[in-house]
Amino acid sequence: MSLAFLFPGQGAQHPNMLHELPASPSVAAVLQETGCQLTELDSEAALKSTTNVQIAMLVAGVASARALITDHGLTPQFVAGHSVGAFAAAVTAGVLTTAEALTVVSLRGRLMENACAQGVWGMAAVTGLPTRAAFELAHQISTNRDPIWVANINSATQTVFSGTGSALKTLADAARRAGAWDCERLDVAVASHCPAQADTARRMAAHLATLPRRTPTARYLTNTMGRATTSAEAVLDDLANAVAHPVRWYDATRLMGELGVTCAIETAPGHVLTRLMASAVPAVVAVSLEDDGLSNAARRVETILRDHGRR
Repeated sequence: MSLAFLFPGQGAQHPNMLHELPASPSVAAVLQETGCQLTELDSEAALKSTTNVQIAMLVAGVASARALITDHGLTPQFVAGHSVGAFAAAVTAGVLTTAEALTVVSLRGRLMENACAQGVWGMAAVTGLPTRAAFELAHQISTNRDPIWVANINSATQTVFSGTGSALKTLADAARRAGAWDCERLDVAVASHCPAQADTARRMAAHLATLPRRTPTARYLTNTMGRATTSAEAVLDDLANAVAHPVRWYDATRLMGELGVTCAIETAPGHVLTRLMASAVPAVVAVSLEDDGLSNAARRVETILRDHGRR
């Protein structure tokens, strides 16, 4: 009987996302602790900045988790964050302090923007192709001038690509010809989880190397390998390196099922991870704060865990 907290990444953001966080003492405490100026972070204009989006996602994830733990007594045995969501997962597991995470996520956002400052870059989700076909498609259409890479393996049939704007346009037609039923451009202004961010990963690693090593209080699912760890060193390595490598989310979700996760709850904002979990591991009950609200979601999880414990 185990509980996992899932933390969404960039692409789940929307205007006023921080204003819509639950009215909770713990949420208020996190907003005060982080010194967030909400109008400067989650307005439509502010969210055009990759750095602002990533900070906002961190704050939302940490605040949501704090409310679940402190206000509702729910303690995760596993934490998993998709892309930048991994930093909120690391804070929740006690590997990073909130202040440390704010600093490193701000650095990450700026470095990612700088890496893609020349030209037009982005990401797109393709649904309907198996993973091997997605890798083959990227290899077929990528060129030196317009590169494209597999960035996220979200499910057995959903893959996210990173590349130039021209490469993503080529992808849309090529994916449909290959049998995909959808190709959706994501609300992301950079190419992430690909070699374009190699320098970002190196500089992130140098920064994270200066931080204390704290043993995680929950098992952390890595982005780069889709494996579980309780090593602080492994968590920090994952936080640094994931930006330049594909996110193996499908592997991580399936592993949680194998390791006995009973229930997973997705922090605000969004519900994509809830749906991916339900699809990959139907035996795990997945709950979204955005869909159910804090109190209702907490009650659902408490009931699920209690009933499972009686079996």
